[in-house]
Amino acid sequence: MNRGEKRGEADAINREEQLEELIDRYQNLIFSICYKMTGDYFASEDLAQETFLSAYEKYTSFDGRNEKAWICRIAVNKCLDYQKHSGRKAVPTEDTWFSFQEDKGMSPEEACLEEEVRTELYQSCKALKPPYDEIALDYYYYEMDVGEIAKKRERNVKTVQTQIYRARGMLRKHYKEKEERRA
Repeated sequence: MNRGEKRGEADAINREEQLEELIDRYQNLIFSICYKMTGDYFASEDLAQETFLSAYEKYTSFDGRNEKAWICRIAVNKCLDYQKHSGRKAVPTEDTWFSFQEDKGMSPEEACLEEEVRTELYQSCKALKPPYDEIALDYYYYEMDVGEIAKKRERNVKTVQTQIYRARGMLRKHYKEKEERRA
């Protein structure tokens, strides 16, 4: 075995170690990117694997700066390619295909029920004692997250979380009493 063959073999081993390090370091991140973009668990597994294979093949041309951004960009590109190709594969071939497609909008009945539920939720939240009434409205009715509520009310996040927890208990009790009156 000459010197060139030994060097080539060492480079291959080094690249394999680098690939293993990449996978260990970024496998969860890459899978979550793929899953978030495709919504398909099995396709995400395949795309994550393709991402690492592509990174392995192109590692020699990588300049070494910001490895995380580089591999994430590869994953995003793989997902975009997947979406382009999967969109082309799903061409309807029969007129009946359109009759099975869901209408994304709400029916009038669903809209009416949604409005009724939201009105009842609003009234139930307003029935709570302060400060739980406003906290419940922000969290359940306006669907604000804990950080937004804390910022809006100029309170500690833990305080807001505690108030939401207590408001939830009060609402649960309120709805339970309402159900018992109906029965």
